[in-house]
Amino acid sequence: MVITDLLHDQNINKEDFIKVKIGTTAYKKVVADSLDENACQVTSSLCHTSVLGLEEDLEKIINLERLNDIRYLNKFLEAVNSRLSKGGEFIGRFEEYNSRKRRIIHPQKKPFNYVVHSGDILLNRVTPKFPVAKKIYFGITKGKDRVLSKAEAFGRLYSCGFEITEEHDIEGETYFTARKIKEPVFDKYPSYGPLIKLRRVGKDGKLIKVYKLRTMHPFSEYLQDYIFQKNELQEGGKFKDDFRISKEGKLFRKFWLDEVPMLINLFKGEMKLIGVRPLSQQYFNLYTKELQEKRIKTKPGLLPPFYADMPKTLEEIIASELKYLKAYEKAPFTTDVRYFWMAMRSIIYKGARSN
Repeated sequence: MVITDLLHDQNINKEDFIKVKIGTTAYKKVVADSLDENACQVTSSLCHTSVLGLEEDLEKIINLERLNDIRYLNKFLEAVNSRLSKGGEFIGRFEEYNSRKRRIIHPQKKPFNYVVHSGDILLNRVTPKFPVAKKIYFGITKGKDRVLSKAEAFGRLYSCGFEITEEHDIEGETYFTARKIKEPVFDKYPSYGPLIKLRRVGKDGKLIKVYKLRTMHPFSEYLQDYIFQKNELQEGGKFKDDFRISKEGKLFRKFWLDEVPMLINLFKGEMKLIGVRPLSQQYFNLYTKELQEKRIKTKPGLLPPFYADMPKTLEEIIASELKYLKAYEKAPFTTDVRYFWMAMRSIIYKGARSN
């Protein structure tokens, strides 16, 4: 095992140092078995430049610091990726938002626990999502003790070329093992604020940016494959127990508030009022070849045929969309008028909603 200079500078045994940083339980359950590996690097770093100083083609990197305290988090994860061999593993930890909430509003901290929690949400969750406030926030905090949802933490890892292979909840923190599977995705314009632009398959198979209000935690878009592997589809073709959706996001979806910005796509001519739902590439790949070919012949729509038929399974959704698209090919105008009134009837009288 190789130890960084930071660990060499400590006047204590390396195993004891690790236990002090992460605790005995986490040491035994997550770290101990890896310490005898020759190409394993243990570091206690918050800066990506120190990671870039490590040797290349390592089989494993263990960082003892929380992701919550790293200022330039994606740069740090990209640096870790660059020092691992293909298939190499990164072991780390973070405090997930719900664990943070439980810690702050612990009953023993009454009567001000909920006041403190509200202040924490305003300062550490809301402020960093607005451009000017974000610069001030990180200028003051240097990124220390940032709020991280599980979706954002894992989404950042996936965007930086990793996949999650193990996860453990230990003493209020989430420990993970992530395997390097590819090079990082360098998104110059990451989606972080309340108004987002999602890449969706449009007419002729071109990717369009669909405007929506955020209903998922930041970086959730990179977790499509992870969610598909871990969760099953529920009625209506959505994922069951999708932890990427925030509490406010569930409210937005219930009243379609999240879809209001899609009017921008309508005015830009990228979408029409009635049509199949714009899909991510991952969802699009789940569909049959026949449906894929028919889908890209026309623009996606704001009101999908889903609301006319209310299908429950993926097979029923495919059948519903094929039915609509075949009818649209023969009579575009009358088909859209008919489906508009069918959708309105389901929404008004049957209470149809999108999850």
